[in-house]
Amino acid sequence: MTSWISSQRLDSVDISSVPQRPEAMLARISFRQLLLCSFLLIILLLGTASLRGLQTLERLIKENRAGANQAMQLSNDLQLLAERSVAMQRAARQYLVLDEVSFRQRYEEARHDAEAAQQRLQAALPHSQALREWPSHIATIASQMADMGMPQSERELALTETFNALDALDNSIGEQIRIELDTRHRAMLNELEAGRAQLSWQVLAACALAILLAVIFGLWLSRPLKRLEAAIMALGQHKLADSIDIHGPADVKRLGLRLDWLRLRLGELEADKARFLRHVSHELKTPLAALREGVALLSDEVAGPMSEQQQEIAHILRQNTLALQTQIEDLLRFNAATFEARRLSLIPTELTGLIQKVIDTQRLQWQARQLKVDLQGEPLTLDVDNEKLATSLGNLLSNAIRFSPEGGNIRFRLKRRLGHIAIEISDQGPGIAPQDRARVFEPFYQGQRQMPGARRGSGIGLSIVQEYIAAHGGQIALLPAEVGCRFRIELPYAQD
Repeated sequence: MTSWISSQRLDSVDISSVPQRPEAMLARISFRQLLLCSFLLIILLLGTASLRGLQTLERLIKENRAGANQAMQLSNDLQLLAERSVAMQRAARQYLVLDEVSFRQRYEEARHDAEAAQQRLQAALPHSQALREWPSHIATIASQMADMGMPQSERELALTETFNALDALDNSIGEQIRIELDTRHRAMLNELEAGRAQLSWQVLAACALAILLAVIFGLWLSRPLKRLEAAIMALGQHKLADSIDIHGPADVKRLGLRLDWLRLRLGELEADKARFLRHVSHELKTPLAALREGVALLSDEVAGPMSEQQQEIAHILRQNTLALQTQIEDLLRFNAATFEARRLSLIPTELTGLIQKVIDTQRLQWQARQLKVDLQGEPLTLDVDNEKLATSLGNLLSNAIRFSPEGGNIRFRLKRRLGHIAIEISDQGPGIAPQDRARVFEPFYQGQRQMPGARRGSGIGLSIVQEYIAAHGGQIALLPAEVGCRFRIELPYAQD
């Protein structure tokens, strides 16, 4: 009844009733929301970098297009200026020779177009000396054409010299424009290169920052998951003393509370199981003792002589009562071992000496089967519970003696590895069947391979070994072996 009430109370625990820490606002956010926020933040970062890169690219394209249009306009105006200058010279000479108004009009039209092109070029190149001198040459040509008092030959000569000077100015203007266009082209290329470099750095910086944020968010979000994993592992190893307190998002914290409820519930069930086993075992031992006494009286013919068939029945009853008593005692022993595994009395112990004592304790058994027991390893000292570790090693040695053929070898190996100490024991028996390897440490499980004529064991020896080794923070494993069995015990060892 108490267990049911406590479980109902724990089941009704609300996350909002838990005392809030300074990060209470963050704790009310779920893991899914935090994960979504982290993804959105990374996407926003990459999107911002992409948008800035797109804006830079559009600006460079616009400037490039404007520069290309301006260069084309300058080239067109330069070509127009050269063509109109040639037309002006031809029309002026024809006008001086033929004195017709139509040639004068052609000259004026060409001059008008040339002046317009010159003004556009001067606006684009305001510092050009040749463009500033160009109008004065046009004015000189106009005065020479209007001077009717000068002889014809002199006017033609003066006009030719002025047009030659004008051609020289046009060539100078063309060279300046080519230099200007080349300068602008190089400046545009440099700006494009600078923009490309800036865009590359922006993309690289955004990617690096995104990776950094991903790592930070990954570590931050995986930390409560690792705590959950450790808590579940502790529950699987029956470590029910320490409470489970998981900090993090709301749903993860709620899951931690559920696991702590499960821890308390498992503790209650374990206590109920222990009480049940003690009660049932005690209740069974009393009638079993009376049954054994009755069978013994029948076998001794206290109630009168029995026939041969009746004696055989009494013998079968006696064997089964003994087997039942042995099973009850094994059940009590396993229950006691599981309970005692949580209570360790750790003292510094030299392991080779402890293993040698275990070997000497069972000397009569292995000598009776003409076995050889070998121990190899350097002296190592570790804080262990002498009694429980000796019981574990004794169970392994007892199994090895039981399954080894006469004259066989049993080997103990003590090794120091990185972060732990390994104790290996191997024999030359029939080994464990492949289908039994996964269940070899289960309580009361007996493998298929048994020695002919040997009494079958209870199947709790290896289970007790696993309980005691796990209580020390270590582990035991069945290793592959060509012949016999090979077990390895690993105990944590903090090196100096």
